[in-house]
Amino acid sequence: MRFLIPALAAATALTACSQSAPSGEESEARSVNLYTARHYSSDEAVYADFTAATGIEVNVLQASGDQLIERVRVDGERSPADIILTVDAARLHRAEEAGLFAVSDFSNIDGIAANMVDPDGHWVAFASRARVIAYSNDRVEAGEITSYADLADPRWEGRICVRSSGNVYNQSLLAGLIAHEGEEAAEAWAAAIAANLARAPQGGDRDQLRGIAAGECDVAITNHYYYAMMARSNDEADRAVAAASTLVFPNQETTGTHVNISGAGIAANAPNAEEARIFIEYLLSADSQRKFAEMTNEFPVIADSQWDNDVLAGMLPFTADDIAIDVLGENNAAAQRVFDRVDWP
Repeated sequence: MRFLIPALAAATALTACSQSAPSGEESEARSVNLYTARHYSSDEAVYADFTAATGIEVNVLQASGDQLIERVRVDGERSPADIILTVDAARLHRAEEAGLFAVSDFSNIDGIAANMVDPDGHWVAFASRARVIAYSNDRVEAGEITSYADLADPRWEGRICVRSSGNVYNQSLLAGLIAHEGEEAAEAWAAAIAANLARAPQGGDRDQLRGIAAGECDVAITNHYYYAMMARSNDEADRAVAAASTLVFPNQETTGTHVNISGAGIAANAPNAEEARIFIEYLLSADSQRKFAEMTNEFPVIADSQWDNDVLAGMLPFTADDIAIDVLGENNAAAQRVFDRVDWP
């Protein structure tokens, strides 16, 4: 695997040695306890391949990000968690603030951008998703929208679909705006979006795309991979929804498009810390990065990863915001306060 880093290569070699041990010698079974907020088939495939490559079994506990954080926090030193894996910078920040991560050195991972690694060594990203704008092919002209700021224009009044302010993806988008432009400018933008809503926020990102296809709104804010899921779906209705809109990767001439992550860190009280490190490194291997791109439609975080996904490839190239991901988590509380002040539902 092209991006297999030394620790994983060594672990694989050790596994191979143990399998060829003299008759009568039994190698000790190894396992890792994964607490994950993800629920994708790509991840299950990665787990199976990881075990096949290393001999390390993966025990999975799955729940929402906030539930996982609370579970590990309450269990304290008794927690069996080896790895905490979740989506969005805000949740990673909450886990970090609760003291749930061990300090690790992820600096030896080749090909990953510096902003994708926590500067204090608590977590590392392994997949990314862009927060983009979709517009109706029938009711919006190409070029009308090129930035997030464009959505604040009064001409979009009654035309925007977006999830609620309680959604962590929206919170991180606003956290990024706060970092770039300050809280006052971010609040003005959020107030304008709230005034331009076509309907009260409802559902997930795919529901915003369905709103465009149904004529309920002309523009929506969504994560890119939800659009890709629908465009590549076996369901004809989902493909029709995707075909009704076009994506814009905003802010290409300024800060770049807002990007968030899925990330993982070793738990502070991990009973199997070495196995946890090997697993996290495997998430960044060439084969795992390929699976995230092909099966989940996420962008790999390792430069020059190879994968086959025409819809995803069609979104490239674009300039991503290179803001440090940990800043998004740090600004989450401020973003929530802004949403409350402007009455974004």
